[in-house]
Amino acid sequence: IDICLDYHAQLVEFNGEVEHVHLLINYPPQAQLSKMVNSLKGISSRLLKKQFAITKSYFNNKSLWSPSYFAASCGGAPIGIIRQYIEQQKTPK
Repeated sequence: IDICLDYHAQLVEFNGEVEHVHLLINYPPQAQLSKMVNSLKGISSRLLKKQFAITKSYFNNKSLWSPSYFAASCGGAPIGIIRQYIEQQKTPK
């Protein structure tokens, strides 16, 4: 399932650090951001747990992602500047 396609959105850039990720997503104004983020978290959690055979006991039955997130609008900002910021973040190992 491609979550971005479901929300008529486009993943422009992805990077992150040890404890969080950065996603640059171009999405239409009518998209419900909270639902899109929750879908991205849920599906990525299931895929990561399956791919790396992570068991629930490894996380003491806690979720892979925290229930919170930060989102900022950058409408009008040059996409190259935003992409450069994301690319310069540490890449998860």
